[in-house]
Amino acid sequence: MSSKSNNTRLILMGLAAVAAVGALYYVSQQQPGKAKKKLEDDDDHDLADDVTVKAKGKSIGESTPAPSKSTSTTSKASEKSTGRGDDKELHAKIEELDKQGKAFFKNKQFQEAAMAFTEAIDLIESSSDPKSTSTSLKKQVVTLFNNRSAMYEKGNLPELALEDCNTILESYDKAHVKARTRKLRILESSKDYYHGLVEVCALQLLFMQENRHQLQHGLPPKNQPPVPQSKLEELLQKVLPQQLDEMASTVNIKNKHTLPSDYTLGQLLKSYTGYNAWMAKAARDGTVESLKKTLDAIPSESVPDPTTVADRASIMLKIGRRQVYDQKFADARQTFLEAYDLVKEKPEAKKVMKDDDYARLLEWVGMVKHWTYDLDGAAKCYQECIDLEPVNAEIMVKKAGVSMDAGKHDVALNLFEKALIMDPDAVDALLHRANLRMLQSNLQEAQNDLEKCVKLRPNHVLAHLRLAAVLTSKSDPLGAKKHLEKASQIDPDSSEVQSYQGELYFTQNEFGQAKEQFEKAIKLCPKNPTPYVNAALACLNSPPEPGKQLEVAQEAVRLLEKAIEVDPQFQAAYIQLGQLKLGMAQDLQSAKDVLQLYEKGLSYCRTKDEMKDLCSMKILAQAQVDAAEMLKMETFSVQ
Repeated sequence: MSSKSNNTRLILMGLAAVAAVGALYYVSQQQPGKAKKKLEDDDDHDLADDVTVKAKGKSIGESTPAPSKSTSTTSKASEKSTGRGDDKELHAKIEELDKQGKAFFKNKQFQEAAMAFTEAIDLIESSSDPKSTSTSLKKQVVTLFNNRSAMYEKGNLPELALEDCNTILESYDKAHVKARTRKLRILESSKDYYHGLVEVCALQLLFMQENRHQLQHGLPPKNQPPVPQSKLEELLQKVLPQQLDEMASTVNIKNKHTLPSDYTLGQLLKSYTGYNAWMAKAARDGTVESLKKTLDAIPSESVPDPTTVADRASIMLKIGRRQVYDQKFADARQTFLEAYDLVKEKPEAKKVMKDDDYARLLEWVGMVKHWTYDLDGAAKCYQECIDLEPVNAEIMVKKAGVSMDAGKHDVALNLFEKALIMDPDAVDALLHRANLRMLQSNLQEAQNDLEKCVKLRPNHVLAHLRLAAVLTSKSDPLGAKKHLEKASQIDPDSSEVQSYQGELYFTQNEFGQAKEQFEKAIKLCPKNPTPYVNAALACLNSPPEPGKQLEVAQEAVRLLEKAIEVDPQFQAAYIQLGQLKLGMAQDLQSAKDVLQLYEKGLSYCRTKDEMKDLCSMKILAQAQVDAAEMLKMETFSVQ
């Protein structure tokens, strides 16, 4: 099975996120049960703009001249208003032009409506000093720009509509919801999805500032958000593919030979039934130093004969196996690959290697290639091994794991089926196929495989743990508890067992007991990153004592940073730590530091699949920072 799946099993995937952060996802969870308004319906009531942008009617075509100032209006407006009577006359003229524009709008004469609003805007601008313009006139100017923007949008002139939106937001009112919402629609229609996402973030940041008191006290906001949460998620999914492509092109080369953590590799190796057998062989073979002495005693000729190559390759197989035994995984990988290259240069050596040494060499080379995501190379080695040992079900299972990581689930299922035809009692095939079923959300089939697995192997700890996870997902806590207790009886000192028990407590909202179990898991195996992250989540979900909120958040930060320290590739820790620090940020520089944290996490990824969640969080965080800077906010925290 893939190492990745062992590295990402966390309660956070299906349970609570960070409860303490007031980030953008939070507000959508606090709304009354009212129907969401469509984004297109959020237009100006002065224009009866509940008519959608898609309303059919006369449009402003490219051949239509842009609205120009009325000669009569301009000549009258050239005289500055100096008295109250002039102010009344000015307001009367503006009101009349506004009425004309609205009348044109109702008749779907968008060009004429835009021209009327333009005349009114020009009248105000030419009749008063912008610096001394009264509040009421400024408000009218904003309304007129907004109305004209609506006409341009309906008249299929998005550039002019966008220009008016920017005028309102940059010169008059950065919090003008309708101008910003229209700007969002225009950006989205022009497929500028990232800047559309920034506008959504800006709208939600403004909403959060307006509802700061309610959010700080965990109360529902006093009104609906200006855009539904689904719009943020929709735009994020449109931005993500291009960003993933750009990042993957550089990361794949950089991390070509990066190994998973020692803990992850150890767990992967233990998931196969052959683990104890080869570990026993490695122990009997002696130390790496003694084996290297044996290797040095074999002549290294410039043109070695096949027997000499075979002897050297066999000893190197033992050295590599012992290095795995000692958890020197990088050294083992290098040794196995060198032995494989030695035999490739002298193909006749394959036939004279002792016993099943060549098949075992192929098996190990397939594994180390899989560790570094050389999936094609791994599959090729496993297939050659299968050709030598066509009834070896365990090799078939390992090849299926390669197909799983390649996203070829149908191929993997076919290989599992072949393995079970060879050996109906192949618990490896049942266990790893169950894991694939879990990835596919086919919980019943996963449960069937795992139940058969524990029936065949009652002391299979990992099968009991996986079965407990499936039953928890199926809302069967009693069934899950039964298998966790069995696993604990078999291996009471297992960090994984303690961590799973903590997860069960977590799902039952018993956060104190959950944290105790996670702490036990950490003590038993400090290199296991999962309980650090889960303990942090248990902290954040536990009701804090008065005045202790910051202390709790800081403890969660410490745990998440420790998870990254023990396993720099543990993506879930970066995601949770980033969200928490973003919510705690007191200034934008602290928020920008979170972007660097996400960059660090992404630098350890090897595939697009690994990058997806972290890349999504980075895009969203960057959009929030850009939105806050656009709004001239020093922070977007509601704390």
